Amino acid sequence: MNIGFIGVGGMAQAIIAGLLQAKAFLPEDIIVHSRRQENYAPYAKQHGLMTAASNADVATQSDLVVLAVTPNVVPDVLREIKPQLADGQTTLISIVAGLSLATMGDIVGTKVPILRTLPNVNVEIRAGMTAVAANSQLTGGKLTSALGVFGAIGTTTQLAEDQFGIFSALAGSSPAYIDLFIDSLSRAGVKYGLTKAQATQIAAQATLGSAKMVLKSDKIPFALIDQVASPGGSTVAGLLAMEEAGLMTSVVKGIDATVAKDQAGRH
Repeated sequence: MNIGFIGVGGMAQAIIAGLLQAKAFLPEDIIVHSRRQENYAPYAKQHGLMTAASNADVATQSDLVVLAVTPNVVPDVLREIKPQLADGQTTLISIVAGLSLATMGDIVGTKVPILRTLPNVNVEIRAGMTAVAANSQLTGGKLTSALGVFGAIGTTTQLAEDQFGIFSALAGSSPAYIDLFIDSLSRAGVKYGLTKAQATQIAAQATLGSAKMVLKSDKIPFALIDQVASPGGSTVAGLLAMEEAGLMTSVVKGIDATVAKDQAGRH
């Protein structure tokens, strides 16, 4: 099975890196093309990928076509590859934010199997979180194959399209927010004499372990807090100080702002 990428920007490269790391595809099974050859030819050569001369060639040679372009060029690109998708044998996968299944179907035709996705950057290390929504044409083995792409590089969740906005805030933008939290812990460590490298390693590993505990446990995160916070202890003191400073409110307000900005960008 071949997978083609139209557009080879940061997210496409993150997906490709994850797929190669997972050995889900061989380098020669990955075909790339973008508007400027100087942007994709050296990258393809470096990783042993195949290149195509045009977007239409990508669609011709691929079983799965990943649309990874900027929103402003989507209509032109889809019209260009429409003839190659017309028989319904090739699955179209979009990672373009805000691009609905209906919009894609209107351009390429209703017979084309389409998977709308929203991956986050952690797919690069096979720890991604990806929202997916399929149209009615994507069923059976084709659906399994398309979902398998993102299952190989992380976890997927099937959502209604109107929930992609909140998913984007919780999974797409949150790596930046979590990095900020880790850096804040790290700076506190520096305040008390650790080097920045030591403090960052400690904070990052502790955050990673806590995330794994949440995923492993059948308890809500707040219940796990009680396992760490001994009565009258230092953890409780720290939690109360963080709440007094408005940690939870700040996080929710940050998500509110992210969602509001995302919605404003669609109008």
